[in-house]
Amino acid sequence: MAKFRKLLTPLQIKNLELKNRVVMPPMCQYSATEGVPNDWHLVHYTSRAIGGVGLIIVEMTNVAPNGRISPNCLGLWNDEQQQAFKKLVDSVHAHGAKIGIQIAHAGRKAQDEPNAVAPSAIHYGELDYAGQNLITPRELTTDEVKDLVQAFAHSVKRAVDAGFDTIEIHGAHGYLIHQFYSPKSNQRTDEYGQDKMLFGEQVIKASKAVMPADMPLIVRISAQEYGKDGFDLAYGLQVAQRFAEAGADVLDVSGGGDGVLHAGNHPEFYAGYQVDFARQVKQATGLPVIAVGMLDNPSVADHVLGVGDADLVAVGRGLLRDPYWVLNAQYQQNQFDGSEMQFVPVQYQRGFM
Repeated sequence: MAKFRKLLTPLQIKNLELKNRVVMPPMCQYSATEGVPNDWHLVHYTSRAIGGVGLIIVEMTNVAPNGRISPNCLGLWNDEQQQAFKKLVDSVHAHGAKIGIQIAHAGRKAQDEPNAVAPSAIHYGELDYAGQNLITPRELTTDEVKDLVQAFAHSVKRAVDAGFDTIEIHGAHGYLIHQFYSPKSNQRTDEYGQDKMLFGEQVIKASKAVMPADMPLIVRISAQEYGKDGFDLAYGLQVAQRFAEAGADVLDVSGGGDGVLHAGNHPEFYAGYQVDFARQVKQATGLPVIAVGMLDNPSVADHVLGVGDADLVAVGRGLLRDPYWVLNAQYQQNQFDGSEMQFVPVQYQRGFM
């Protein structure tokens, strides 16, 4: 079996120095109380740092109480939350990984929230996965939209102060920023309806204003919607270009998030099924990109990097199953030698000899 050529190589983006190209993407744990991370989060993320992941991105963390998908989602709007995140950051750093955090607002997908808000008063779909009726969100006023731009900036500043190495703004998967740039969910008549990408652009600029100049900002986008009447890749590339011009340093390229899958609107699901989106976004913007989508096979992930379709690969379900995915991938490829053994914790080195 061919040895890895790119997966385990370092990468630097601005002041962010990564020891390899593996990203643990944000994956909700629904385990917080009042938005505060706890021992579950400490063990969950630290174990992936011990397991060799280059960049860990903490799950969707919300800018306001009514921006949470569920009452058990993380938040970053107060001091107690910020202090708990600092403990988590310090633990991950102690084990050799870099850590980012995804800052977000769920908008109309906050289905447990009586005061759910959105660009327009349009629900996400008729029924949820349990067959229950979905709530219809309240349409934000123009002033409230502007306040939310500042709420994103305040949470980003708290993340910076907590010691995170990079910030990711969640503009994908049908959450608030996506809801604004999607023609399906944004039927406003004010400036945020006339220019559907304006809210996302303003969030990016406000976030950059409170970040150190040498800290990279990652923005996650849905390059194509998968539901009925969803936008296509051509429109997704326009979103990518607009957000790149606003100040994004890296684009995390995914798809979907606009409702029930609709035949003809989504690719077939196979290993690397969304990589083409990443490749096209990279070509259109010239920015580094993170590829996602069933990249759990290390050889497939290495190939994606090797042919230049992406600069980083996100391994989601694989890292849920195996905190030591990176170390085990190296071991299975017989890629450990004296120099690489330094990445294995001393306590575990016997297992890789």
